[in-house]
Amino acid sequence: MDLSSLADFNLVALHGGFGRASRVTGRPKATLSRRVMDLEQSLGVRLIERGARALRLTEEGRALYERTHGLLGEIIEAGSDVAAGIAEPRGELRVSAPVLFSHAMFGPIAAGFIQTYPEVRLTITAEDRSVNLIEDDYDAVIRVNPHPDATLVGRCFARDEILLVAPSSLPRPRHAKGQPATLPAVVLGNNFDPGPWHYHDGKTMRTVMPQARLGLSSLIMVRDAVLAGAGAALIPRSLLERLGPEPGLSVWGKLPDRPVELWVLHHSRRLASTKVVRFVEYLCDAFPSRTLQDRNLPTR
Repeated sequence: MDLSSLADFNLVALHGGFGRASRVTGRPKATLSRRVMDLEQSLGVRLIERGARALRLTEEGRALYERTHGLLGEIIEAGSDVAAGIAEPRGELRVSAPVLFSHAMFGPIAAGFIQTYPEVRLTITAEDRSVNLIEDDYDAVIRVNPHPDATLVGRCFARDEILLVAPSSLPRPRHAKGQPATLPAVVLGNNFDPGPWHYHDGKTMRTVMPQARLGLSSLIMVRDAVLAGAGAALIPRSLLERLGPEPGLSVWGKLPDRPVELWVLHHSRRLASTKVVRFVEYLCDAFPSRTLQDRNLPTR
């Protein structure tokens, strides 16, 4: 497959027609048309349906465009870096990250990264949905406890732990033998953990059954509701430590069966561009002990 013809096909597909691609790039319309025809002949399939008024990609053309337009951009970027004799990251870097992590601590990290690499334009989207890196056009994604995915590679850059917390006014439940105690609970409405909750109370393992009284969509709201006396909840240690000492809150213990790992991932079938490699390294260096409680901002 000729890469020049493939690049011209992607230009036409991106701009929605030979005329528009010609006007934007300054390249002759006839040249673009000939290159696309050469590509179709080499592949033995029609990529574009040429109508009187509009251009439409065939099913094969759309599949080829979706799988190659991002990769071509990375190849061109890598070639430019090699030709310039530099390996400095540059260009746009788009990252998807969980809402809580983004709001609680990602701002200073992002600011430090662009100060270290001023040629990068970093865009971070705070969202909890499971994005598709290629379809949603992201370079990297941060996920909590990600499921194994053969299409993604990356590194675990930090860990956290889950604590059972309650208002100081809520008495600890009495634990009867063979039957877990129940307690009023504040829960994440979109990720309710019905229990049982097993936690370490000192050296003793205890079990409680949550009775959900309030469902909220944010851990920050869950924490604030516990402080207001609504019930017990499961809260990451990092979120409590950012709050500081709080007399209205009591930590009952740690849940050993609720590990929390934060991973930064990128697509395994794409070239890892310099900007992605440096971003992964910078994020890992921001948490030298690999815990969310220990964070620094490395300098260049």
